[in-house]
Amino acid sequence: MSIDQHRGKAASSGSSLRSRLVLMGAMLLLVVVFAGLGSWQVQRLFWKLDLIARVDARVQTQAVPAPSRAEWEAVGAQKDEYRRVTVTGDFEHDKTVLVQAVTERGAGFWVLTPMRRQDGSTVLINRGFVPADRRDASDRAQGNIAGAVEVTGLLRMSEPGGAFLRSNDPANDRWFSRDVAAIAASKGLADVAPYFVDADATPVPGGLPIGGLTNVRFRNSHLVYALTWYALAMMSTAGASLVYFRRAA
Repeated sequence: MSIDQHRGKAASSGSSLRSRLVLMGAMLLLVVVFAGLGSWQVQRLFWKLDLIARVDARVQTQAVPAPSRAEWEAVGAQKDEYRRVTVTGDFEHDKTVLVQAVTERGAGFWVLTPMRRQDGSTVLINRGFVPADRRDASDRAQGNIAGAVEVTGLLRMSEPGGAFLRSNDPANDRWFSRDVAAIAASKGLADVAPYFVDADATPVPGGLPIGGLTNVRFRNSHLVYALTWYALAMMSTAGASLVYFRRAA
């Protein structure tokens, strides 16, 4: 074999080795990425199981008075969201906002109305759902209850910003999430609780809005996702091993 042939063979062998090392490095990087995603899904799994357990326990408990002004700073999602509460006061129907919603009854709007309590503070009440063709207040005037009323429902935390790819537009009174602070500022409300209350299914005159549509059933596919990512990590590991042990031709 000539010197040029030896050099060609050596160059080919070196190039093949570099290619295998690059491919193996890419496979190992995929192992790290897939394993990280699997671990993240495991964390999400335990978070979802904890959420489901907390919500199941709270929605079955006896209703208690909603946190007062003195308790607002201590209110948090971890210990308070989905707790059954009662609120008593007078609705300010002229300051109602409609938040776009998709529910088991189709597309429409949540009706959020401020309730002025006896101590002067305000709580936003999600009175329930109305279909798009009944959004005008005149089409559901019977449901605009006057005078003091008690509402029972689930305490919910504010939803700032808007929805996915849809930002709230207070200037045009277009809402895609129940952002308590933004709604309060838009309607000139003061002394507003940092949470809102989803009203229960107690019927109202005229049948609208329809309460009791809070989603308390949560999809939990995190275990399937975790197993999928871990399986891909194992496949990538096997691929890296094959590349490493493969003999150069």
